[in-house]
Amino acid sequence: MKKYLVTLTAEERQQLCHWIAVGKASAKKLTHACILLKADVNAGGPDWTDTRIAEAVEVSVATVERVRQRFVEQGLTAALSRQPQAQPRRERPLDGRAEAYLLALACTSPPQARTRWTVQLLADKVVELQLVEAVSDETVRRVLKKTSSSRG
Repeated sequence: MKKYLVTLTAEERQQLCHWIAVGKASAKKLTHACILLKADVNAGGPDWTDTRIAEAVEVSVATVERVRQRFVEQGLTAALSRQPQAQPRRERPLDGRAEAYLLALACTSPPQARTRWTVQLLADKVVELQLVEAVSDETVRRVLKKTSSSRG
């Protein structure tokens, strides 16, 4: 027995059919529209099983279950669109203040016995100044690449 039953109104069904026919929406949105149409239990709807829908639309059964759940709990718009992240997967290693300091440091003259700053030297200096506990040279390289200023 399905926990979340999809019951589309005539307007919702017409709107989903239109999006699929036109094909101008994102692939994910069109796929979710197909899932909802096939899961509809209204009169005239196919009311397919989750496994059959997953095979027909070429997604996992879990995706079908999530789309059903989102439609029942949050409505059509939420079921068709991406779910926003509550929080980023991880914190940024350098905040804005540390990035600004790093850029300013890169524009200063390099340490003695060096002709220029290397990415590794900059990473070590940022840690030495206790702006962050640890930072990789790749993170420093990405921060420097984001800026369009000349460090020469």
